[in-house]
Amino acid sequence: MFAVQIAAAAGANAIGVISDETKRDYVMSLGAKGVINRKDFSCWGQLPKVGSPDYDTWFAEARKFGKAIWDITGKGVNVDMVFEHPGEATFPVSSFVVKRGGMVVFCAGTSGFNITFDARYVWMHQKRIQGSHFAHLKQASEANRFVLDRRVDPCMSEVFGWEQIPLAHMKMWKNQHAPGNMAVLVNSPRAGLRTLEDVIEAGR
Repeated sequence: MFAVQIAAAAGANAIGVISDETKRDYVMSLGAKGVINRKDFSCWGQLPKVGSPDYDTWFAEARKFGKAIWDITGKGVNVDMVFEHPGEATFPVSSFVVKRGGMVVFCAGTSGFNITFDARYVWMHQKRIQGSHFAHLKQASEANRFVLDRRVDPCMSEVFGWEQIPLAHMKMWKNQHAPGNMAVLVNSPRAGLRTLEDVIEAGR
């Protein structure tokens, strides 16, 4: 959610990759220029052994995914950067579809940490791989400023009182939460207060 909005705020053209078709309109509403459903492709998981029949099948599907990107960017126009967090399931494709000289930035490994990729397409095309654990303090402050200035929507789907924390956890556990973020009020009398000054004023 934030990656799409920050990319748009910076003047980039974000493409969202979803696994649930019901999220397409939501991602577009955040500023994406296009959306691709990864369930339309079967090139996910660790990279098969190079030269094997399984690799040939993977390669054909990865190219098909790349062509879906071209449907958004224009024929032959690969993406400058891939920002990803699934890791093991998606990294082989991410490192394949990013443009020559482009970068894959990953911030997690939610599908697994044993990341694989075809090294030939990285060294021969001078691609870069960058790990990221969000930001340093200055960057975090600037990202927060985007929210305060309403250039980035925090995408709050639901706000809970402190006593409702178990309900919030249950919704996450059962995957019943709406798209977006959930938050819990801490020392705030009500939702919608944007600054410390607002909270102090509301508490008087």
